Amino acid sequence: MRAQTLPPAAGWQWIMGGFAIFRRNPVMLGMLVVAYWFTVLFLNVVPFIGVLVASLAIPGLSVGLMQAARNLERGQPIGLQTLFGSLKDNGRTLVALGALYLCATLGVLGLSSLLDGGDLLRFMLASNRAERAAVEDSDFMLSAVFVMTLMVPVLMAWWFAPVLASWHRLSVGRALFFSFMACWMNWRPFLTYGIGLLIVAGILPGLLLGILLLVMPGAANLATAILTLPMVLVVAPTIFASFYASYRDIFGISEIV
Repeated sequence: MRAQTLPPAAGWQWIMGGFAIFRRNPVMLGMLVVAYWFTVLFLNVVPFIGVLVASLAIPGLSVGLMQAARNLERGQPIGLQTLFGSLKDNGRTLVALGALYLCATLGVLGLSSLLDGGDLLRFMLASNRAERAAVEDSDFMLSAVFVMTLMVPVLMAWWFAPVLASWHRLSVGRALFFSFMACWMNWRPFLTYGIGLLIVAGILPGLLLGILLLVMPGAANLATAILTLPMVLVVAPTIFASFYASYRDIFGISEIV
């Protein structure tokens, strides 16, 4: 397996490629993204084990969305079976990736306790408003920067790992290694990609919300609802499809089904 090193402009092309894939069947891809979110939310509300089960399922569900993007690019049909069907492809490795990601995230949050006495960790794990209110006045700035810095290599290792495990049948260690190295080799396009996502999913919606609030003063809830719909049905599916575009351009299109 060989990863390609791409120019910085490739990061923006991934976003545009994701939108091109989305346009092939916006209704179905949007429906699958909503189904993905509802599945994760439903699993998270299961008492005691919900967060763990959701973490174990997310790698397989993310591969399902990648498969949907690949099918659309090839002119093949997609449906709910596309989203959930990928759970069984090298399922044990995908579950292991989910478990390790949860452990890595909790480990990073745990290390942040050295800086803030555990306030950020308690805030993230709070199960109700009362628990969050007890620590929401704390200063999370230093610990948040610390967590974001340590999460960068974690995200690099897991960015392509699920699809490499599922489509290429790699072991946990090899999937994490090849994913990390591919991201390291392409840090420039990923930097462009991150800036592009910030503009598309952050700055532009913020500007549009500000304009709506100027046009409709006193109607903040309505303005937010108007803006949320395209974010859910257009921007989110485009971003998920762009994940596939980044894989496609760096590793090439896998012919393994």
